[in-house]
Amino acid sequence: MDNTVNSAMLDPATGWSILALFSLVWIFLGWFWGRKARALDDFMLAGRNVGMALGVATAMATWVTSNTTMAAPQLALQLGIWGMVGYSLGSVGLMLFAPLARRIRHLMPFGYTSGDFVRLRYGKTAWRVFLLISLFYAFGWLISLGMAGGVLIHALTGIPYQYGMTVILSICVLYTLLGGLRAVIGTDFIQTIIILLGIGMLCWLAITRLGFDDIHSAVAESRPELLNLLMPAAIMFLFNNLLFGVGEIFHSNVWWSRAFAFRKGVGFSAYLTAGAMWIPIPIVAGFVALAVPALGLNVPAADMVGPMVAARLSGALGAVVVFIVVFSALASSLDSLLAATADLILQDIYRGHLRPAAGENELRVAAKLIILGLGLGAWLLCLPRLTTLAELLYFTGAFVSSTIWPIAAGLYWRRTNAAGATLAMLLGTGVGLYSYFAIGFYVAALSGAAVSMLTVIITTWLRPADFNWQTLRAETEAVA
Repeated sequence: MDNTVNSAMLDPATGWSILALFSLVWIFLGWFWGRKARALDDFMLAGRNVGMALGVATAMATWVTSNTTMAAPQLALQLGIWGMVGYSLGSVGLMLFAPLARRIRHLMPFGYTSGDFVRLRYGKTAWRVFLLISLFYAFGWLISLGMAGGVLIHALTGIPYQYGMTVILSICVLYTLLGGLRAVIGTDFIQTIIILLGIGMLCWLAITRLGFDDIHSAVAESRPELLNLLMPAAIMFLFNNLLFGVGEIFHSNVWWSRAFAFRKGVGFSAYLTAGAMWIPIPIVAGFVALAVPALGLNVPAADMVGPMVAARLSGALGAVVVFIVVFSALASSLDSLLAATADLILQDIYRGHLRPAAGENELRVAAKLIILGLGLGAWLLCLPRLTTLAELLYFTGAFVSSTIWPIAAGLYWRRTNAAGATLAMLLGTGVGLYSYFAIGFYVAALSGAAVSMLTVIITTWLRPADFNWQTLRAETEAVA
C-alpha cells in the first residue's frame, strides 16, 4: 500500500476537511427533507408522489455508483475499449425497466417491494428463493460501495482505507436514518448535478492535456491488446454486462421502490430519460484508464486506476473535484441501497415472516433498526477488503441474472407458473456460479440468464398457468 500513499495528491488534512464539510451537508439535508416523513409510506416511499425531475435524478444518481466511477476504469485497463463501452450497456437495464415500472404501478398501486410481487405472483417458495438472491446481491453491492469509499479516500489522500470506508458508511446510514426515501431522493438530485459537472470537467482535462493521439500511441506501443476489438474475453464481457445490468435492475428493490414512489405516469419517462443520460458516463470514466501508458503511471491495484489518473491529470484542485464527484456517487447509491434493502427486510421478513400484525409505529422503529444493522454488517464485511470491486460485483451477477425472466414473464405472461419461476432462479444461479469459477467473471451473468430464460419458456409451454392479474391489486390494497 505504500505506493498508493506516495501517489496521493491531497494531504490527509484536506481529505478530512472535505469529508467533514460534505458529511454535515448531507446530514442536514437528510434531516431537512425527513421532517415530512411522518407516516410509514412517507419514510419508505416518499409519499408515493415523486415527480419527473426528482425521478430522473434519483434513478440516474443511484446508477452512477462507485462501480461506475471506479470499476469502469479498472475494466478499461483490463479489457480495453470494450471494457468501458460494455459498462455503458448498463443503461439498457434502466431503459428496459421503464415499461416495467409503468406495469408495476398499474398492477400494484399500493405495493411496497419487489418481494410483494414475487410472493403474490408465484407463492411462498419462489418468494423465499427470490429473497435469498436479492439480499445476497444487496449485501454484495453494499460491500462494494463501502470498499470503493475506502479505496478512493486512500488513493487520493493517504487516509487509511478503514477510516475512509467507516466515515462514508456512517454518514449515509445517518442521513438515511433521519429522512428515509425523502432524504435519499432529495440528496440524489444535488448529487446528480455534482456528478455531471465533475465528470464533464475531467473529460475535458484528459482531452486537452494529453490528447487522443498521445493516448492512442502510448497504448498501441505498450498495451496493444486494449485496442483489440476482437479480444474474446472483452466481447463476452460486453454481453455479460448487458445482462448483468438488466438483472440488477429488474429484481432489485432499489428500482421497484422508486416505481412505487413515483407519481402515477412518471415511472416510464423517468427511467427512460435516466437511462439515456447515463450512457456516456462510464465511457468517460473508463477512458481515463487508457491514459495510464501515456502518463507512465504505476498502478498498484486495478480498482484504484480511476482516481489516480484523474489526480495526476488535474493536480490538487482536480483531485478535490474527483474526491467530491466519487463521494457524491457513493452517497447517492449507498443511501438508496440502504433504504430499499431496509424496506425489503421490513416488509418481507419482519412483517411477512416474523410480525404480521405489527402496527405502523412498531414498523417505523424496526425500519430504523434495520438500517443501522445493514450499515454495521456492511462495515464488518468491508474491513478485510478481500477482493477487488469488479470481482465482487460480478460474482453477484450469477444470482441476479437468474431473476430477469421470472420477473419480466411474471409481469406480462399470465401463463408463467410458480414452479418454473422457482426452478429458473435456482438453475440460473447454479450455472452462473459454475461459469464464474470455471471460466471467468465475464460470463457468469450471461450463462445464468440463458439457463433461466430457457427454463421459464419451457416450463410455461409444458405447464401453462392462468394467473388473475386482479389478485395483485386486491392483495396490496388490502395491506395498504
